[in-house]
Amino acid sequence: MALHHPVARQANQLSEQARQELRMARGVFDPVAASKFYQKELGGKNYYTLWDNVLKVPLWIGEVKAGYERNQGANVNPENVTSSQGLQYVGLSVPIGQGLLIDERRATLQQAKQALALAEADRVKNINKLLLEATKAYWDWANAYHRGQLLAQGLQLANVRLQAVKERVKEGDLAAIDSVEAQIEVQNRQALLAQAQLESQNAALLVSNYLWGENNTPLELPAQVTPSLQGTELEPLAAQDVAVLLDQARERHPEVMKLQIKLRQLDIERRFTQNKLLPKLNLEYNVIGTGGTAGEQWLQERYLSDNYKLGASFSVPLFLRQERGKLQITRLKINATQLELAQTTRESLNLVQASYNERKQLEEQIQLQEQIIRNSELLQRGEQERFENGESSLFLVNTREANLLSQQIKLYELKTKYAKAKYYLQWAAGDLGIGATR
Repeated sequence: MALHHPVARQANQLSEQARQELRMARGVFDPVAASKFYQKELGGKNYYTLWDNVLKVPLWIGEVKAGYERNQGANVNPENVTSSQGLQYVGLSVPIGQGLLIDERRATLQQAKQALALAEADRVKNINKLLLEATKAYWDWANAYHRGQLLAQGLQLANVRLQAVKERVKEGDLAAIDSVEAQIEVQNRQALLAQAQLESQNAALLVSNYLWGENNTPLELPAQVTPSLQGTELEPLAAQDVAVLLDQARERHPEVMKLQIKLRQLDIERRFTQNKLLPKLNLEYNVIGTGGTAGEQWLQERYLSDNYKLGASFSVPLFLRQERGKLQITRLKINATQLELAQTTRESLNLVQASYNERKQLEEQIQLQEQIIRNSELLQRGEQERFENGESSLFLVNTREANLLSQQIKLYELKTKYAKAKYYLQWAAGDLGIGATR
């Protein structure tokens, strides 16, 4: 249910926002239809009637343009005058120098595509962080709850022992002071249990922070729900498993991917800036004909060779200081990002290795702790038997039992810590399995 969390919803919106920005970038290649009409009459004289209709279709390189115009009147520039049928034209404009390999439109579109990948990496990063925090909250709750269960059992044992001691005091088997000591032990365990129950309740509240319904409504953790310890089982990793995690951190960690995408964006910027060092040389060719001319008539009447309009434009800055300066800045940004990528990759790999080392160490600690508990149980049972035979004191029995309880609590702490370490290792590698979060 953490996948309905507002943070998860916000993260999922990052990709959607980037997709809309990509749509906006593709808009620069949308065809455009335009029409202009101007007319001036004064004193019964037609100064001009200007009507121009055009359809422009941007291409990956250059632009196709088709249109129809009709310009008449006494004050129309002679070169723009058309017949009463008007003039139709189809033309192509192509950059030969600057803008041939890349231009602002293509650079913007390519940047938007990389921004989509960047948003996806951000989405993965944010949801990974959310899942890690939810996992930690859950295992903190599991630890607090099961610690409370152990302390409740310990309190029950102390109460049983208190009643047994009181009976033995009445029979004269034990001194009255022993009942006081048994009562103090009960009170101590009551205090510990009360504290543990408070911590368990508060931990459950923290878990409920990650429970959200599909309708963006917060959910409460039902009182009868208790945390399971499934996931605390020891699962040693083989060397090849660690190698896979290291490769994943090197190639697919969100922070690494973000820097790789940033490098690709900077490379697009570098190519665009470098292209601006070239001179601007644009060629334009338009086939023209009187209104109504179409189809085969274009070829029959030699419109492709006789009726045309041809143009060319050329310009180049003499010093190119602005372009050369911007190109050098972009190269410096690329170098800085490459250094950051190298450092981030190294940190990610070391974090994976450190997380694995911690997980492996916890496996050894849990195995050792289980041996300690078995030995502590032997000591506790032996001390209890000695006490029942009159060979030991209540103080030693309480001490052995408290030690056993403490060791059992420590085992729960180690197990829940180990469960968190499993998830932390996956998080360090950059993947908590969020494929189903979309």
